This record gives sequence, structure tokens and C-alpha cells, in this order.
Amino acid sequence: MKCTRRNFVKTAGAGVIAAGLPASVLSSDAGTPVGTSGSFRLAVAGYTFAKFNLDKSLEMMKRVGMTLLGVKDFHLPLNSSKEVIDQTLKKMKSYGVEPYGVGPIYMKSEAAVDQAFAYAKLVGVKLIIGVPDIQFLPYADKKVREYDFRLAIHNHGPDLPLYSSAEDIWKEIKNLDTRIGFCLDIAHTARLGLDPIETYVKFKDRIYDFHIWDVDKPEKAGWCVEAGRGIIDFPKFFRTLKKHNYNGTCSLEYGKDMNDPLAGIAESIGYFKGVLAGPK
Repeated sequence: MKCTRRNFVKTAGAGVIAAGLPASVLSSDAGTPVGTSGSFRLAVAGYTFAKFNLDKSLEMMKRVGMTLLGVKDFHLPLNSSKEVIDQTLKKMKSYGVEPYGVGPIYMKSEAAVDQAFAYAKLVGVKLIIGVPDIQFLPYADKKVREYDFRLAIHNHGPDLPLYSSAEDIWKEIKNLDTRIGFCLDIAHTARLGLDPIETYVKFKDRIYDFHIWDVDKPEKAGWCVEAGRGIIDFPKFFRTLKKHNYNGTCSLEYGKDMNDPLAGIAESIGYFKGVLAGPK
């Protein structure tokens, strides 16, 4: 059964007002640290803050009590020096935020693959959310072996022909190193008319990250709404992750009201925390 707005309010308080409250308000009743939930972790994807500089993005992260960020290149360019990266990491730490991965990074050459892996190493993460052109997958395969990193390929639903669905990804990676897997975007999956929960179960052994957001209808025209207001069954989704002992990240990628997203981010994070703290 889909978690209703009334049940959410009873469980966790109204997430829509959480942007004006201390981060501790978003902690679960069970004392789970903000940004974590059992074996998997809640995070925020950097694209959520595409309209803001890093300082403003980190301020919003702090206000909603989130500690894990997927770093995008508009906040930390791919060609950044070690000095710049170290300064950025220091700034993130001052806000109580740390990177869990980098990307999505588009890779249209071997040089771009090289750059992505070197960049991730300097940032200090072992997860790259990537979109390598198919012809460069064999080269990326060599790199995951060399670095012992995971490359999680992001699906973009009906918007891009490259890796539209998890099936499209799987047919290209199934014979590659198992460290090459998926960053499964559940809403883009739903926009193809597919069930993201069934997709997870089918490919669960190779899913290393999720981009999670709600969508208003299961078609290309569907777009982002606050979590709990759309068609994604998040209670069932989170139960299924726990059932199969998923231990990666679930990263909110909020694309509505991108010039003023804080209330929607807070409502979505509050909703997630409410579902996770509610009846199992």
C-alpha cells in the first residue's frame, strides 16, 4: 500500500516545513543517523543543485540534514587540480557533507574515461556514476580493474537514446567486469512504463546507486513531483531494498522548481525518512 500523506505526517512530521527546522528534526525515531537507513544510505544527487553554486548547495544540504552528496562537475570541474579538489573537500566537510561518488560523467573518448577515473581518485571516492559511449566500455572495463572502482551507468529513460533502460545497459555490460553496473534512475524507468521495483530485483546484483525521485505519470511527459505525490510506491521500494540487503546509496535527484527547490527537497527527504521510520 502506498504511504499516504496523512500517514507520513503522523510518522515523521510535515517534511514541507522541514527546511526551516534543525537537521535533527529529520532524524528517524530509531536514532538512525541522518543520511543513512539500515544497510543503504540516503544521499542527494548533485544535479538537484544545478542552479546553485557549491556554497548555496551545501547550505541547503545542511538545512535538510543530509550528509552525502553525489558531486557534479559544475560544482567541481573535471579538470580541477588536486589543490582545488582538496579545498572543495575541506569546504564540504565544514558543512558536515562528504562525497559518496561523482557524476554523472559523460565519456566520449578514452581520454574522458581516463579523466573520470583520475578525478574520482583525487576526490577520494570509488564510485563513478557514468555514461560512457558504448564503444568505450571495453576501455572502461580495463579502468575498473586498474583502479578497483565501481562504474554505475545511469539510465535516462525516454529522453536519451543511449542507455534508455536498464535492459539497454545490461545488454552492453553483462559480460564485463562486475564492478560495472547500474545507477538506476527509478523515475526515468517509470517514465518508460516499466516497474522500477521489478527492474531492481532483476538486476540487483549489479546496482550500486539509485537516483530516486517521484514522477506524476508513467510516460515521457511525466515529470518530477515531491516524493509521495506521484506514482512511485516508495514504501514498497524501500521494503524491497531491505529484503534484498541493498547496501549502496539512494540519492534524491529533485528536478522540480530548480530555481527554488528547497521546500521540495525538504518535503521529499522528510517523506523518505517518514516512510523508513514507519511501519515495516
